[in-house]
Order: sequence, then structure tokens, then C-alpha cells
Amino acid sequence: MSDRAALLKGIRAWLVFFVVCLVLSGATAFPLVHELRWAESLSEALSVGEYLPGLTEWIGRVREGLDQADAEYPFLLYGTDWLAFAHLVIAVAFYGPYRDPVRNIWVVEFGMIACAGIVPLALVCGPIRDIPFWWSVIDMAFGVFGVVPLYVVRRRIKLLEALTAPVAAVPVPGA
Repeated sequence: MSDRAALLKGIRAWLVFFVVCLVLSGATAFPLVHELRWAESLSEALSVGEYLPGLTEWIGRVREGLDQADAEYPFLLYGTDWLAFAHLVIAVAFYGPYRDPVRNIWVVEFGMIACAGIVPLALVCGPIRDIPFWWSVIDMAFGVFGVVPLYVVRRRIKLLEALTAPVAAVPVPGA
């Protein structure tokens, strides 16, 4: 396998990994009410409250809020449907770099910028919405961990670009 083919294979593998994570992350925003009920039941079954009472209280509070929103104001959950849809649409954009990484490196860089943007968003909006700091740290981890595969992909695309760049003709002295 040539260097170019190996780089392309690695780039595509990392992109598939990133897209799968992005799709799974987005898809979990659709069934929030059911997920929180399941998480609360699992937390009780595993006696998580003994070890992490703050987490158990938070899950209960969020579940209660979602239950109330679902019963009285279901249109509020429509916002999380759009969040999920946005994840899916962004995932589709990564088909460009999968197909032609060098020409579409901007999509990878856009993804890196979006990952970086998660940190200030969580730090500013978390306290405004009464989100516990430890939960904001979890949210920020999505950006920190999300940028890793994209950084690897960007580096490999730059190597691929260098391998496929046309060699400039060097003038020969005295010719």
C-alpha cells in the first residue's frame, strides 16, 4: 500500500469514527424523557446515590423537569429535536472530507472550531441555566475529546496534501 493510500485510509477511518460519535451524540437528544427515566431507574438499581448523591439528585431533578415539560409544554422538547437534527446535518458535512480530504479540509477545521466553542458556551450558559459546574465539565469534555480525532485528521490531510502537491520545477543553473 502506498503512503498516499495509507494516509487516505487512516483519514477515512478517523472521519467515520468521528461521524459515528456525532450521530450517536445527536440521536440521544430525541428520546430525552425516556432516557432520563431509564437513567434514574438504573441509578437506583446500582445504588449510585450512595457514592454520588449529587449525580442522583441531578438526574432526578432533570427527569422531573423533562416530565413536566413533556406533560405540560411538549413544544419545549422540540428544541432538543432540532439539536439532534443539527448533529445529523453536521455529520453529513463530513462526507466532503471523506471523499476529497485535501479540498474539503475546511470542514475538519470548522469542526475543530465548533469543538473549541463548546468550552466558552458551557462556561457562560451553564451558570445562567443553573447547570452544576461538574456537568459543564462533562459538556466541555465533548469539545476536548471531539477535537482529538479532528486534529489527527487535519495533520494527516496536510501530509496527504504534501504528498500529492505538484513538484515545482527548479531551474537548473546554466541551462
